[in-house]
Amino acid sequence: MKIHRFEDVIAWQRAQDLAVNVYAQFKDNKDWDFRNQICRASVSISNNIAEGFDRSSNAEFRKFLYISLASCSETKSMLYLAQRLNYLNKDVTRVLMSQSVEVSKILNGLINSLTPNNPH
Repeated sequence: MKIHRFEDVIAWQRAQDLAVNVYAQFKDNKDWDFRNQICRASVSISNNIAEGFDRSSNAEFRKFLYISLASCSETKSMLYLAQRLNYLNKDVTRVLMSQSVEVSKILNGLINSLTPNNPH
């Protein structure tokens, strides 16, 4: 089945869910720089999936998926820091971390499916 719209890409859907949850958790955080950085990183995941989807080739799409993957790693790194700074409790951190790990796994699978000479 060929996907015709970026909105149908599961990685994009899950990345949007993650961003919404990150925004919800940090909306009242007084550390504006931290809040801005983690929110921007989480939004960058789905935005790069969308931007790459409408590029002219699988190679271009793959490039943007790698950028999304990097933004997901940045989000995870900031989640660790948020817990250490007591901005999040362990349960909330675990939920957000689980979401980000899921997004990373989906992105890696999508990247692998678009990689030339991949048997899948």
